[in-house]
Amino acid sequence: MKVPFVDLKTQYYNLKPEMDRAIFEVLENSTFIGGKTVKDFEVAFAELYGVKHCISTANGTDSLYIMMKMLGIGKGDEVITVANSWISSSETISQTGAKPVFVDIHPEFYSLDENKLEIAITPNTKCIIPVHLHGQMCNIEVIMKIADKYGITVLEDCAQSHFSKFNEKRAGTFGLAGSFSFYPGKNLGAYGDAGCIITNDDNFALKCRKFARHGALKKHQHEMEGINSRLDGIQAAVLITKLPHILDWTEKRIKVAAKYNEMLKGVGDVITPAIRKNSQHSYHLYVIRTDKRDDLKKYLSDEGIGTAIHYPVALPNMRAYEYLSYSREDFPISSNYEDKILSLPIFPEITLAQIEHVCSSIKSFYFKHSK
Repeated sequence: MKVPFVDLKTQYYNLKPEMDRAIFEVLENSTFIGGKTVKDFEVAFAELYGVKHCISTANGTDSLYIMMKMLGIGKGDEVITVANSWISSSETISQTGAKPVFVDIHPEFYSLDENKLEIAITPNTKCIIPVHLHGQMCNIEVIMKIADKYGITVLEDCAQSHFSKFNEKRAGTFGLAGSFSFYPGKNLGAYGDAGCIITNDDNFALKCRKFARHGALKKHQHEMEGINSRLDGIQAAVLITKLPHILDWTEKRIKVAAKYNEMLKGVGDVITPAIRKNSQHSYHLYVIRTDKRDDLKKYLSDEGIGTAIHYPVALPNMRAYEYLSYSREDFPISSNYEDKILSLPIFPEITLAQIEHVCSSIKSFYFKHSK
């Protein structure tokens, strides 16, 4: 049995009539940049998420950069983020002219370890960007208390945590603003690159919207120099078609994860994802940990099961950040987990038979390796 890591084709076929109609309307009206569909998506996403403003962008990476630029971050500033994430979380810091400062991950929850945050703060710290990794939020309330103590702004990276909750409050609504990616494989994914910023701050929303559109709300009326980061009409059509299903899809992901937890309990040395108290994990990824990661990954591949590694090299251990003179020992948890973490297939359309095949294959692997 084949089990893909993610199955976007099945999702498309389930939505085909309404998806084709939504895309056709954009083509028929030639509203490729901006227009009603983009505006409708921004309004719908903000309303469903429970925030005042949604500013659509060309991709999630841009949304991080735009937020920092509009916060005034630049040369001489430091921005703290987590050691184990996609490079967007840190490269956008460098692009503003600021210095990225990394904090190791929590050993159970894999997100920024709030217990190690305060030691990373210096007089130059301008911002903290916690990444709500895998679909589970950081201990954001503690992070906010530390940030408030030092007068530091928090911008949340929610690229993997659409509609995740901590104490019934959604990711991206604790700090000044939140950044989202709608990359195709995300819980809410476009058919290309797409992203957004959410905020309840009217002035910050206006600044971000201007900057993302060449510094102007109206053509030829540029109030600042900006960048070109606009959501195109076709991607907006895809997103607004999927949006009504996202909460149901999230519930299905939670049920899939619960089934994995049940079937993998006590199997070999597999450590299943820990759930932070008072949080709702949206399971963009289902990440296990094992000392036999590489052998298990190959075995599952031979069984027709797709897996992935998020992420094989911690950010401060990359060549791109050699200039910061970090060592692997500075981030013992992130460095240690590089060859232990493995993401299993998870998507709303996965069948019970597919889940059982993944779990039985993992059990078979450990049975063969116990001899």
